[in-house]
Amino acid sequence: MTAEEPAAKRVPEPSGVDLARVALRAAREQARARGDAAQQKKQARRGGGLRSGARADGRDPMALGAAINRLLTERGWEAPAAVGGVMGRWPEIVGEDVAKHCVPEKYDEDERVLIVRCDSTAWATNLRLLAPTLVARLNEDLGHGAVRHIKVLGPNGPARRYGPLRAPGSTGPGDTYG
Repeated sequence: MTAEEPAAKRVPEPSGVDLARVALRAAREQARARGDAAQQKKQARRGGGLRSGARADGRDPMALGAAINRLLTERGWEAPAAVGGVMGRWPEIVGEDVAKHCVPEKYDEDERVLIVRCDSTAWATNLRLLAPTLVARLNEDLGHGAVRHIKVLGPNGPARRYGPLRAPGSTGPGDTYG
């Protein structure tokens, strides 16, 4: 600062006494808050004390739906819960014919991929062709970007067992004896 600047623009540095007053005030407020919390706990244990009045406050009971929505929001479970709802309404979303042959198995939240298993390769091919339309319909229902891709899996075949004789407990030709 120069001597030409007015004295009103200069802000004095807080002294040690001022800093001590601020720290003391903060400590008193924290102690008062701890004391209030301890007093409320004592009253709650005795069964008396603070009671809800005619107006709503944080101590009033909540409706079950509101409590569940609050829990989902606090834990960050909105997307998995929404996808779980889609899996429950799968026949409504894709139609009865497709739902008979294709079942959603898993949702990967990190990759935003829905994995669907089909009972035949023909239905798997059909669902792969319908995948872009289905992704658009799911994102319309769940919110934009909830599902980026649908991974379609074909039917699981039986485990291959080579040769007429097998040793019990072996895992097949890749077994390394140990």
